[in-house]
Amino acid sequence: MRIATLLPAATEIVAALGAADDLVAISHECDYPAEVQHLPRITASPVDIALSSARIDEDVRRLQRAGRPVIAVDATMLRDLAPDLLVTQGLCEVCAVADEQVMRLAAAMPVPPRVVTLAGRDLAGVLADIRALGTLLGRELEADVLLAQSAARLERLRATAAAEAIRVLCIEWTDPPYLAGHWVPDLVRLAGGVDVGARAGEHSRVVPWSDMRALAPDLVLVMLCGFGLTRARQELAAVDGPDALALLNEVPVWLLDGNAYTSRPGPRLVDAAERIHDALHGVARDDGVSAWRGGVVAR
Repeated sequence: MRIATLLPAATEIVAALGAADDLVAISHECDYPAEVQHLPRITASPVDIALSSARIDEDVRRLQRAGRPVIAVDATMLRDLAPDLLVTQGLCEVCAVADEQVMRLAAAMPVPPRVVTLAGRDLAGVLADIRALGTLLGRELEADVLLAQSAARLERLRATAAAEAIRVLCIEWTDPPYLAGHWVPDLVRLAGGVDVGARAGEHSRVVPWSDMRALAPDLVLVMLCGFGLTRARQELAAVDGPDALALLNEVPVWLLDGNAYTSRPGPRLVDAAERIHDALHGVARDDGVSAWRGGVVAR
């Protein structure tokens, strides 16, 4: 089967199921795993991610108002590569190609590929997507093994969680300030916390800094969508305003690599839960979790 993936999570799922050799194209954002980095990039975006959070948000909204895609597919490359399967998503038009755009392009091809849409909104939904894709690819055994290993790792987290749940606030964007939704509250719960700003399955949403502060978290986790730790530090350094600065100075603040872990609904959400657990216990790691300000809150 010839597979084209249009978002990083899909690429990671296919690779984790042992089907990386079947990939013929990946998205411009796919940076993991290493063995697929030579493949053609079938998507592109006019948004410059080197800009500030505020400018990126402004550019995304401008494109949406104009009816232009935030992320587009190279239709000529798609036709030339002639995949049998296109894997896309229906959750967010900012994070990956819009589902309806993919359907139109696929229908216009000489031999339309099958289009599979990842639709998991919470952790259970993401794991179901992995199982469904495993079945479609004839990789049921690989999916069973991957999901069993994931379940065992999550069970170990539950067994070592603090006796009293830690109140956690998860920030996904700084300007405007967004609280993370979707699967993040599930990850926080499994790590031994309670997400005070969102419920599992809900979309991420803009919340004023004053309202965030009123939620009285014990710890703030900053997991910026599409950004790693270095960029998260830069964005936090640019945050201004009395409520924002008060919140970030009142409680411990920890950074997670949102680009690698929390932004991608795939196998590495389990890695994300483990890193959230580490943050709650005050344990920094070189591979994705670091203190920005604060100390240990696990109890």
